[in-house]
Amino acid sequence: MIDIHSHLLYGVDDGSKSLEESVDIIRNMEKEGFTDIILTPHYISGSNYASSKRNNIKLLNELKRCLRDNNVDVNLFLGNEIYIDDNIYDLLKEREISSLNDSVFLLIELPMSGEYEGYIDLFDYLMSKGYKVILAHPERYHSFQNDFNRIYELERIGVYFQCNFESILGSYGKGAIKTVKRLLKEKKISFIASDIHHRKHDYTKFSKAKKKMRRYLSKGELNVLLNENPSKIIN
Repeated sequence: MIDIHSHLLYGVDDGSKSLEESVDIIRNMEKEGFTDIILTPHYISGSNYASSKRNNIKLLNELKRCLRDNNVDVNLFLGNEIYIDDNIYDLLKEREISSLNDSVFLLIELPMSGEYEGYIDLFDYLMSKGYKVILAHPERYHSFQNDFNRIYELERIGVYFQCNFESILGSYGKGAIKTVKRLLKEKKISFIASDIHHRKHDYTKFSKAKKKMRRYLSKGELNVLLNENPSKIIN
């Protein structure tokens, strides 16, 4: 499996706090069948979660070295989970933030509650510059839970959707379960990812989530979301 959304670049956001914790988590993810992971630390302008691309590359290389030393055979790539901001294009040009593995794909997050006016126009603008927008975990946003037409609006302009494994298990509440089930039924999802943060994660949840998703997707359809589509980003 290929994971396009994780918080395993240590010490830069609310994810892994140390090199050792990141190695431990990735070792456990390898056991669950992950072969490739894109590290996507939060980038929130004007906050403590704004580690630069240059700094992130240094941490990535150190983590890769430590994985080799510990015989953990997982490929790592760099990206960001970019909190919605009018300056995203400028930040990309300045190499302050990362697309996913330096591809045309951007992983972008909206507010969990409340609104960000003009996000459709911003996504449209980024796509006019040659980027492809992946919306992180739409099932978790209250505004999307209350109005599924927002999914259709974004789908029409070419936005892709990434859901979290654990949404279907209830980890983010009833609204997220209901919304992710509808996304699965209507075949709106392009990527499924871990959004993993901490060592104390229950790694068996990946298998449980896949089993539940098979109620809505064939084995082949699930493979597209877990392997085929993500491979287009890392390759």
